[in-house]
Amino acid sequence: MARFHVEVKVVPRATLLDPQGQAVEHALSALGFPGVERVRVGRLLTLDLEASDAHAAREAAQGMCERLLANPVTEDFSVGIAAGD
Repeated sequence: MARFHVEVKVVPRATLLDPQGQAVEHALSALGFPGVERVRVGRLLTLDLEASDAHAAREAAQGMCERLLANPVTEDFSVGIAAGD
């Protein structure tokens, strides 16, 4: 078994409203940062896991996202895998 470092990014689906993102967008404008558009606020989860190979680590992480880490109805996710220490 090898150790893998996994990063999971979870964001609201592009077709859904993101009130938190809109609030950040408006606040940035009010603070003098013009030109910021379409802010989306999400989550970054990092974890280390043991798996036989990178493919198995990715499949495990995707299963975690589908069952717990992301809401499949309202959120999209992406999984990044790197060899661990």
